Amino acid sequence: MTDNPQPPNIQFDVNLPSEIETGVFADFANIWHTPNTFVLDFLSVKGPAARSSDAEPPRLPVKVAARVRIPPEQIFPLIEALTQQGQRWLRENGRSAPPANWAQQGPPAE
Repeated sequence: MTDNPQPPNIQFDVNLPSEIETGVFADFANIWHTPNTFVLDFLSVKGPAARSSDAEPPRLPVKVAARVRIPPEQIFPLIEALTQQGQRWLRENGRSAPPANWAQQGPPAE
C-alpha cells in the first residue's frame, strides 16, 4: 500500500456535435479572468478600421466568434499544451521562431 495512491487513469469519450465540428474562425483572442474563471474570447474582424473623428484613434469593428470559460485550475495545463503545439508547429514548418509580428496582431488587451 502506498501513501499517495494514484488517481485512476480516465479516458474521455468526446462527442463533438455536427453543428460545431467545423469550428469558427477567429483573427485573434482576448483573455481575461475573474477570481473563479478564465475567459477566452475569440474575435473576428467585421470590417476595416474607421475614425469617428480626427481626435480619436481608429476603431476596429470586431465580434466575439466564441467565448470559452475554464476554471483557473485548467489554465496552466492549457498554457503548457499551447506551448507544446506551438513548438511542434514551428518544427513542422521549418521555423526556429514565431513570425516576427506575432505579438503585434490584434488589439491590445485591456
